[in-house]
Amino acid sequence: MKRTLIDNATIVNEGQSFKGCVVIENGRIAEIATDRNSLSAPCDETIDATGCYLLPGIIDDHVHFRDPGLTEKADIFSESRAAAAGGVTSIMDMPNTNPQTTTLDALNAKLDLLNEKCVVNHSCYFGATNNNCDDLAKLDKRRVCGVKLFMGSSTGNMLVDRISSLRNIFHGTDMLIAAHCEEQDIIKKNTAKVKELFAGKDDIPISEHPHIRSAEACYASSELAVRLAKDANARLHILHISTAGELELFSNAPLSEKRITAEACIPHLLFTDRDYRTFGARIKCNPAIKTEADRDAIRNAVKSGLIDVIGTDHAPHLLSEKAGGALKAMSGMPMVQFSLICMLKLVDDAVFTLETVVEKMCHAPARLFHIEKRGYIREGYHADLVLVRPTERWTLTDNDVLSKCGWTPLNGIDFNWKVEKTFANGHLIYSDGVVDDTYRGDELRFND
Repeated sequence: MKRTLIDNATIVNEGQSFKGCVVIENGRIAEIATDRNSLSAPCDETIDATGCYLLPGIIDDHVHFRDPGLTEKADIFSESRAAAAGGVTSIMDMPNTNPQTTTLDALNAKLDLLNEKCVVNHSCYFGATNNNCDDLAKLDKRRVCGVKLFMGSSTGNMLVDRISSLRNIFHGTDMLIAAHCEEQDIIKKNTAKVKELFAGKDDIPISEHPHIRSAEACYASSELAVRLAKDANARLHILHISTAGELELFSNAPLSEKRITAEACIPHLLFTDRDYRTFGARIKCNPAIKTEADRDAIRNAVKSGLIDVIGTDHAPHLLSEKAGGALKAMSGMPMVQFSLICMLKLVDDAVFTLETVVEKMCHAPARLFHIEKRGYIREGYHADLVLVRPTERWTLTDNDVLSKCGWTPLNGIDFNWKVEKTFANGHLIYSDGVVDDTYRGDELRFND
């Protein structure tokens, strides 16, 4: 049985950083040591990781791989290759595809498609609607990561807008409910106001997007979701927090004690409304990127524990679909390939520590979703690992993108880190610029 040694790395795990080595055997982490001379047996292969940091593989709880039905933008194979190149070893895919993942048959077909095409480990959400509450009790909790609830409309328009349906959903499952929260009536009123302000124009400047999908709209919907969850004692996970005001709805208690949790996404940690002038509709997303004060509050909430995990909301569109302003350009951006190096850039900027990045992108998602034996560098766990190296400054361009859409909102931004190698279940799926196109990841398994 082959034993692979990753030697001379700085291992970042469970709040500590230390020089050491890790042995991979039969897809698992067999040994962790500070000195290779203390290992129990010789190794067949050695990877010299001098100068590199070894992290658990990133777990992204929020991706839109657009498959099935929207594969002109992206597909499971193309986007999972991008994930592997970015150090992401596990993903959870969203249901707003075509057909939508809102029936048991569509769910089983999606899982089959992921097993066939996905380079990294995977699961997917079941989409809640106004009419499918009875199916929630039939979901396999070992295979399905959660229930996705759109309390605000976005790509695919799976809006659940009946209060009776919302109550049935929150009372109808003990699975995690992952909610997109924006109050649609407020958005409609804001849209009408902005259209009046720009009367006679074919479109509206992209800078108006955060005024349409406003902080008020986010707070009203998130507050309602929290009330409904508390009434039902449900597990609620509010996705892509974008405002300072919403943070008062959350607790910084230990994650194990929470029934209500929050996610921050990379765009809301990186950008502010000033960046629309530079990047235009490339950074248009729902909920909208808002003020510098909002961004800084979200960053602080990550550090304080009010926000529990960091995802991407990876959402590719064709670049032609991003043309236009606040009304015409589609919302969403591809982020999964570069999420880790974005967070490492924030480490360089002294916003976060490397240990915090690992906690929020690896450990906390594993605990929140009750994922079996992933998210940590521990003996006996699946060998989902990523080696990253600090390097000379380099500039990211659209030419570096593996996502099928072929562009990035990060075009022109400088970085000082690169992902060197990514392992999933001990298999080297990315190394020095090359993805193993033949490998397929495992289905994630969740403890009930």
